[in-house]
Amino acid sequence: MLGRIIGAAVGEKIAGRYGSGGKGMLIGALAPTLVRRAFGPLGLVLAGGYFAKKYYDGRRARRAATPPSEI
Repeated sequence: MLGRIIGAAVGEKIAGRYGSGGKGMLIGALAPTLVRRAFGPLGLVLAGGYFAKKYYDGRRARRAATPPSEI
């Protein structure tokens, strides 16, 4: 239910650029279903890769920022 309400709001914003009518409602009703079916596993993989890269880049930046310790 909440997904459809959010989807309708997003659909209305998208359709607002291209005209008025029931387009926004139709896009909003179909968007959550399409996203769940098409981008569920793919989105999970992409999000995992994004966060892994952020972690890797942050770790590399921290190592470059710390001066080497003298023994």
